[in-house]
Amino acid sequence: MRFFRKTNIDFIGKRRTWYIVSITVTVAGILFAMIRGVEYGIDFAGGTEVQLQFQKDVKIDDMRQALDAAAIRGAEVKYYGKDEAGVLIRVREGAQGAAAGAEATKKVLAAVEKGFPNNKSQLLQEQHIGPKIGAELRVKAFEAVFFTCVVILIYLAFRFRFVYGLGAVIAILHDVLVAFAFAVICNGFVPWLNLEMNSTLLAAFLTIVGFSVNDTVIIFDRIREDQKKYKGQTLKEIMNRAINETLPRTIITSGTVFLTLLVLFIWGGEVLRGFAFTMLIGVITGTYSSIFVASAIAFDWLEKDKNKTASLPVGQRSMSKRATATA
Repeated sequence: MRFFRKTNIDFIGKRRTWYIVSITVTVAGILFAMIRGVEYGIDFAGGTEVQLQFQKDVKIDDMRQALDAAAIRGAEVKYYGKDEAGVLIRVREGAQGAAAGAEATKKVLAAVEKGFPNNKSQLLQEQHIGPKIGAELRVKAFEAVFFTCVVILIYLAFRFRFVYGLGAVIAILHDVLVAFAFAVICNGFVPWLNLEMNSTLLAAFLTIVGFSVNDTVIIFDRIREDQKKYKGQTLKEIMNRAINETLPRTIITSGTVFLTLLVLFIWGGEVLRGFAFTMLIGVITGTYSSIFVASAIAFDWLEKDKNKTASLPVGQRSMSKRATATA
């Protein structure tokens, strides 16, 4: 804590530079993700997913040939884990319910047994999701993030002012979009990094929302306290003071969470690796956006209101000031 106690960084003064950085990173990430395309997991796409563990390494091309020979067309095959003995097979066609899914699993296992007679495999997990259910889950995932942001906006509007809630929600959307873009871009970058869109990544996005708004609320609380203590200072000075005062807490908290997620990413296993990677990006963007997005947007809005109030006649100006003080 002592290392950061007396910082005096002009965060608000550099806000326009960071606006450009945020917009550039967000737009570039979304465009790249659109070009590459989003790979949905079995949760959202529907179909049958089979995880197999072989005794020896398996070549992807040989697996595709074995599936094609069994008339299983269009199957997606990839490695999971740190070696090439773990294979994930996803069949989206023909998964029209539990019976069809079970039949698809039988066909895959029969094709594998015939194609690799000298390399025994073990069925670790199978999952069946109908395409209609997958489409509904995609809609529900979007609604979950959207309504979470709406509730946060309403809460912060009552606790502080509407502008603070708006700044926090824009920062949240920024964090989720950046994390989403990184997940799409880095998916499959290495064989053991599986970042397809599924319920695990949805949980990561919602966790990012909570983490980001928590840090933002702490900064806003300190801004409100300093406005009462330092009435003679400008809004820019008060905001910079509040951010610098909360900086030690922000760095310690975010750093601790980051290190914990890093351990989870390295040693947490295949199932949790995608969640940990997405959260690592979210912790970085959430810490950044609380300072350079949420606080900066609130400052620009309040300065605009101040200038607008200054141009009003004296009577209207006093009424506007009383309304602002009440808010």
